[in-house]
This record gives sequence, structure tokens and C-alpha cells, in this order.
Amino acid sequence: MKILLVFCHPRRQSLSGAVAEAFEAGALEAGHEIEWADLYGEGFNPVLMPEDEPDWSVTDKRYSDVVHHEMERVDRNDAIVMVFPIWWWSMPAMLKGWVDRVWNKDWAYGGKQLKHEYGLMIGLGANDEEGFEKHAYTMAMGVQMPYGIMSYCGIPDNRLVVLPEAGADPERTERQLDQVRHLGGIFPLCVQPPSNTSSIYLS
Repeated sequence: MKILLVFCHPRRQSLSGAVAEAFEAGALEAGHEIEWADLYGEGFNPVLMPEDEPDWSVTDKRYSDVVHHEMERVDRNDAIVMVFPIWWWSMPAMLKGWVDRVWNKDWAYGGKQLKHEYGLMIGLGANDEEGFEKHAYTMAMGVQMPYGIMSYCGIPDNRLVVLPEAGADPERTERQLDQVRHLGGIFPLCVQPPSNTSSIYLS
């Protein structure tokens, strides 16, 4: 299977980068192919301007060349995996802007949808599980991101994986990296049909 690994962090040499590389290692061992989309590293512009604004009066609008390049990259892969830090109980603005611009009308939703069967989001959070559950933040993220984005755009099997207290101590970090590598090795068995609680913790 060809997997587009969408990495969103200002620094490749970060814990988020190590998590992405751990997933890649497991996936490669399982025989998958990995293509990286390093949004910060590639200098992707997340700001949606009029040329990429969805137009409900037009069918199959021609968007900017940058967006069509990203669409082609998504299309040539069979699954999408996103790795990112959890900021303000959501994904970074860079990743949200990539979704805003690229997952556009009549390609990801509207007249057409994505053809991928599997999607996975791996988010790193500083809070502990109790903090995530206190105000139902995990459920809210599960509705907003995998369900509200991936399911809405036609990806039937998807999941949000949360790494709580990421980087809190070396032992936990090594354990979480091993778990993520395992996820790569069993992908796509680590995802499931969509639901508004399709999230799990890796502690």
C-alpha cells in the first residue's frame, strides 16, 4: 500500500518527527511505501486565497497550481496518515490550512470524494489522559478531525490516535515510539469504521 505521510511540525528533528519516523519504520517493515509531505519543511502556504476558495456556482473549478500539485500527491497514494502536535485541542493551523486549500470542493467533497479507504491521525499532546477527558476534549477532537474531515471526504475507515504526556519522560517516550512503530506495522488494522469516538490513547 502507498501511504502519504503528512507531517506537520516546525522542526523535523522533534518528538513529532520521531513519531512520524517510527510510523514510517513500521510501515516499511510491513511492505508499505511511504511518501512524505513535510508541510513546514516544504514551505506550504496554508492561507486560502480567492483562487482556491470553493465556489458553489461552479463545478470542477480549476484551483491554483500548488493545490493541484498537492491533489496529485494525495491521489497517487492509497492511504493518508497525518502526524502533528495537538495545539489548542486541535491540529496546527498549517495542517488545517492544508486541508482548507487542498481538500476542496468537487475533489474531496461536493461532486466528488476521495478514493482512499484508510486514514489515520496521530496527535501528540502535553496533557494527560485525565486532562483530555475532563471536558470531553478527546471526543470533540474525534468529531472534528477524523469524523468531520476524513469521513466527510469519503474515507470510510479512519481513527485519531492521541499520545498524552508526549515527551514527559524518556521511558514513556520510548514506549510510545514503540507503539507507533507497531501501528505502522499493522496498518491498516489500526483503523476502524468511522464514529464520533474513533480515538485511542497510546500511553
